[in-house]
Amino acid sequence: MFVDRIKIELQAGKGGDGCTSMRREKYVPRGGPDGGDGGDGASIILEARLGVNSLAELANRQFFRAKNGSNGEGSKRYGRGAKDHTLYVPPGTTVIDAAGGFVIKDLKQPGDSFVVARGGRGGRGNAHFKTPEDRAPKHCEPGGMGEVRAVILELRSIADVGLVGKPNAGKSTLLSRISSARPEIADYPFTTKHPNLGIVDLGEKSFVLADIPGLIEGASEGLGLGHEFLRHVERAGLLVHLVEPSPMDETDPIENYQTIRAELAEYDASLGEREEIIVVTKSELEGAEDVRDALHNLTGNDVFLISAVVGKGLPELVSAILDRVEKRRAEMIAAGEEVTLLRENDIRPAVAPEKKRVPPHLAGPTSTLSNEHQSKDMDS
Repeated sequence: MFVDRIKIELQAGKGGDGCTSMRREKYVPRGGPDGGDGGDGASIILEARLGVNSLAELANRQFFRAKNGSNGEGSKRYGRGAKDHTLYVPPGTTVIDAAGGFVIKDLKQPGDSFVVARGGRGGRGNAHFKTPEDRAPKHCEPGGMGEVRAVILELRSIADVGLVGKPNAGKSTLLSRISSARPEIADYPFTTKHPNLGIVDLGEKSFVLADIPGLIEGASEGLGLGHEFLRHVERAGLLVHLVEPSPMDETDPIENYQTIRAELAEYDASLGEREEIIVVTKSELEGAEDVRDALHNLTGNDVFLISAVVGKGLPELVSAILDRVEKRRAEMIAAGEEVTLLRENDIRPAVAPEKKRVPPHLAGPTSTLSNEHQSKDMDS
């Protein structure tokens, strides 16, 4: 299950109470106060970690409580502080205060972390309150309460390039041909029901590609599936707009292109101005070249003509995308911004493939895998 927006409540741990104690030992006069301090309560930390691609693991619980600190004891024995509780989220997660609606923190880079709910401080024992006027204080401090906070976690995928277009335009097929991602592909609309990330690995260079579920007219107002995932292209510096020359719904390809552009601008004005590469897919279909020429005359930009099924035009398209990505990265570095470079093992499927159970009587008496292969399979 892919989850990219959840609301959770967090309660940090309470600090341990201080102790009121007097030293009482034989042959030790005037022992005095010896109450120890309480330990600090655990804080709750959010950390962006590579390999975490969805908020699904956190969606199963709506409330997270950290452990309390231990109370202080006599003989100036301090209570043990509770270990902080860390919740791992995907890079690109925005933390929003549920009550105020403002952004608390944007965890863009892997390893980014912050304390979202701070644990209570441990109370002081009566040993701290000894004075010349009061040599035997009988009071101590209670532990402080941990912070309670409700937050909204919203995932906005970190991708260099976002694939956009109407349903069945060929986005998933293109992603599967130029990267190692294996999205679901079928000959009907809305096959893609959640964003898919893939890394296009070109040896020493690579870029991350995001396949966004197909957009339709009215997506910015909540129609279709794409409106739920438009946030995933907000971080993409480049859009690759795929246009199908002969749509299944028999609509006009040029109008479809203009409709998607309008929906992007309606959702976020900056998306309407985002740099894009226009691609006409399924070049084997009749009229593909005419659509390419029409889009070129409309926009004045070069338009690529490809067929992801047979591989036509893919090397030229990938080369053009990489040039744009490298240029943007250089601009970001010059501006002092951080650049995330992900490799193949840094991205895992957001939805684990379903394992088909084989009945014992069909599995056979022994496995055909060697011991070496079996061990590698277990490690993976």
